Amino acid sequence: MSCQFRSGSRALTRWLAAALLAGPVLCHASNLNFLKDTPITYMRDADRKALNNVAQKALDTKKDGESIEWSNAGTGNPVSITGTVTPRDTTQDGDRTCRTVTLVAVAKGQTQSWTPVACKTGNGLWKVLRK
Repeated sequence: MSCQFRSGSRALTRWLAAALLAGPVLCHASNLNFLKDTPITYMRDADRKALNNVAQKALDTKKDGESIEWSNAGTGNPVSITGTVTPRDTTQDGDRTCRTVTLVAVAKGQTQSWTPVACKTGNGLWKVLRK
């Protein structure tokens, strides 16, 4: 699955929705009840946008291992969601840069994390690589 990390875009939102939100919808059909009550199930569109904005900033500005904290404060969601975005393992091949990014979300005492690899060419947009 491919998407772009863009400030103000729905790219990370789409990636999270496609890769992660599909799980709760399929809980009964695939016996994936372990996803119930995880942070992603509490995230609304505005929360994913907040995470997307921080992910873009982290990928563009943070050194490997440096984290940015994020929260959904001000999104209108009554469920408080906090977390971190931590880029690491940066590689460069010509003008193409790739980074592993760990996205962490904490809600109602539950922690969930995702670790996609994102790449961009030159000053282009970050795109999540398929695994």
